[in-house]
Amino acid sequence: MIHETAVISEDARIGDNVAIGPYSVIEAGVTVGDNCRIGPHVSLYQYTSLGDGCEVHAGAAVGGKPQDRGFEEAESFVEVGAGCVIREGVTIHRGTGEGTVTKIGNDCFLMALAHVAHNCILGNGVIMANGSMLGGHVEVGDGAFISGGAGIHQFVRIGRLALIGGNSVCGKDVPPFCMVEPCTWGSVEGLNVVGMRRAGVGPEDRLAVKRIFKMLYVSGMNVKQAVTQIDEMGGEMAVEMSEFIRGSQRGICGSSLSIG
Repeated sequence: MIHETAVISEDARIGDNVAIGPYSVIEAGVTVGDNCRIGPHVSLYQYTSLGDGCEVHAGAAVGGKPQDRGFEEAESFVEVGAGCVIREGVTIHRGTGEGTVTKIGNDCFLMALAHVAHNCILGNGVIMANGSMLGGHVEVGDGAFISGGAGIHQFVRIGRLALIGGNSVCGKDVPPFCMVEPCTWGSVEGLNVVGMRRAGVGPEDRLAVKRIFKMLYVSGMNVKQAVTQIDEMGGEMAVEMSEFIRGSQRGICGSSLSIG
């Protein structure tokens, strides 16, 4: 199941039932879990680990050095969870500082030509569509969907089950469950209701999220005032949203929605 043209270091650790396609290169220090499928012309660089059951398609490059002019040779890592699909031409770069890591959670789906920069942290079930890009140190919550061509500025956080529209640019944090309109500079225009339903968020929690959204983006209150009201609501959804906003270093995305 390993093609004769593949170049595999003796110091790489390859699990059971792994297929490796033609002309792929696996460097020293790489770990590939059981039942993985590595396509042709794939590069897995040193300090990279793949969990069990991953698929890496043609031309993907995982674990390359960070695109950071301040990078000095250091032992840093890429960790990819179990069950991930990494499609054609995807690039994932390792951390830029000694001992740091770029981490992809379980069951993530990175479509063709997506890019994950150094020190990014992706939760479980994240989907990045074709040509989407994450700058360094971006954090993406579980189940978030980043549409094709979208660009996320470095150090931005994307909340759980958020949806980023195609060809949009986010320079500020996107709160959980929120939806950024396509082709905008991070303008939040609604909630990812379909995504919440698919993820099993119940009707009461969805209603609570709608109330929170109105406080943030429709009521006319500033963010500080809205967070105070959210805290008074109580409940898991309010706590999640409040903690996310309070933890923001870049501020949260705005909206063009008007009162009423």
